[in-house]
Amino acid sequence: MFPLLFKIGPVPIHTYGFMIAVGFLVCLAVIRRLGTRAGVNVEKALDAAFLMLLVGFAGARLLFVITRFEYFMTDPLAVFKVWEGGLVFFGGPLAGIPFGWWYFRRNKLPIWTFLDVLAPGLVIAHAFGRLGCIAAGCCYGKPTGSSWGFKFYSELVDKNLHGVPLHPVQLYEAIALILLFLGMLWVSKRKVFEGQVAVTYLLAYPVIRTLIELFRGDLIRGFVVDNLISTSQFISILIFLAGVIALVFRLRDGGATTAAVRPAKAVRK
Repeated sequence: MFPLLFKIGPVPIHTYGFMIAVGFLVCLAVIRRLGTRAGVNVEKALDAAFLMLLVGFAGARLLFVITRFEYFMTDPLAVFKVWEGGLVFFGGPLAGIPFGWWYFRRNKLPIWTFLDVLAPGLVIAHAFGRLGCIAAGCCYGKPTGSSWGFKFYSELVDKNLHGVPLHPVQLYEAIALILLFLGMLWVSKRKVFEGQVAVTYLLAYPVIRTLIELFRGDLIRGFVVDNLISTSQFISILIFLAGVIALVFRLRDGGATTAAVRPAKAVRK
C-alpha cells in the first residue's frame, strides 16, 4: 500500500522496515519499564529481549523463505531484502522461545519472571510489525465481496487479487494484539503466580490467530488439512495446548505463591 515511506537522498526508507524498527524500540522501552517494576536485572532482560528478537526475526524470515523457496532460488540475494517485507510470524517464537529458554538457564535467571517481563514487549512489537505488513502488502486477506477493503498491488499479492478489495487482516490482528498487550499489562499488575503473563499470551494469541486465519487470503502459507486447517492454525493449536500444560504445571509447582513474595517496590539492578 505504502511500501516506500520516504527517501534520504538516494537511500529509500521502506515503511515495513521502519515499522519493525519502531516496534523494536517500543518493545525495549516496555521491557525496561516492566523489568524495573518487577525488580529483575533490567540489563539482562534487555539483553535477552534483543537476542530473542534477533533469533526470532531470523526464524520468521527463514520460514518465509521456505514458503517461497522457488522464488528465492531464482533471486538468492532477495533473501536479505527484509525491508521489503516477508516474515512468517510463527517462525519467530519457534526459534526465539527455545533460544530464550536456553539463555535464561545458562545465565541462571528466573525463567518465568523474565518471560512475564518480555512477553508484553514482544506482543506490542508484533503489532507494529502487522502495521508494516499493510504497507508492504504481505499477509493479506480474502476478498470482501464488496467495495470495502484494502487494495494491494504488491508482488507479494496474488496477481489475480490486485486491485480487489481484501479484508484488512493485518489491521485486524494489529488491533487484537494491542488489546492483548493491554490485557497482559492488566494481568501483570494483578498476577498471582510467576509466569501468568506469559501463559496468558500462550492461551490468548492462538485464539486470535486462529480467528484471523479465517479471513486470510494468502494461500502460500499452507494448509495441514486442505481448505480447513491452515499451518498457522495447526501451530496455534499446539501453542494453546502448551499454554494449558504450562498453566497446570505452574499451579501444581506452587507458582501461585511466588508473586505474593515479590518486593513491594522494585529496585533496578
